[in-house]
Amino acid sequence: MFNNKALQWLIMILIAITLIALASFVLYEMMLRNGLQNDPAAAAAGSVENVQPKKLTAEQIKNYTYEMKDITTNLVGSDYIKISFAFLLDSAKAKNEFELLQTRVRAIVLQTLADMTAEQVSGSKGMDLIGTTLINKINPILSKGKLTQVDITDFNIARN
Repeated sequence: MFNNKALQWLIMILIAITLIALASFVLYEMMLRNGLQNDPAAAAAGSVENVQPKKLTAEQIKNYTYEMKDITTNLVGSDYIKISFAFLLDSAKAKNEFELLQTRVRAIVLQTLADMTAEQVSGSKGMDLIGTTLINKINPILSKGKLTQVDITDFNIARN
């Protein structure tokens, strides 16, 4: 049927095809991940989609929420924003740690807003972008719990 040489060639061709297919798959996955990293909105949404807050009672929500009011800062361009937040954490220990780190959290909020334009923060998509970006930037500094939700409680943009 097949001689020894033909069988060797057939095996080498099958191995080459398999390696090419594997390399193509790995490159495609790498390009897909890099594409998400280049799009901050997609990266922010992707990294928080697995954060699922546990069901909390109204009393627990009140006890685990930290409010940060009346932050005013410049946006990219000549516009500025005045905004207030309610940060929901997953435990009392996390809220306590969050309170101790409030200066650092405020700096993260200001830095995040300073990189955005009025168009980016406008509307519900803009508010979602702010919330998911803050969750992604604040959670790494917390060691005793997680930030599960960011609610914007006051929001004003002044355009020039």
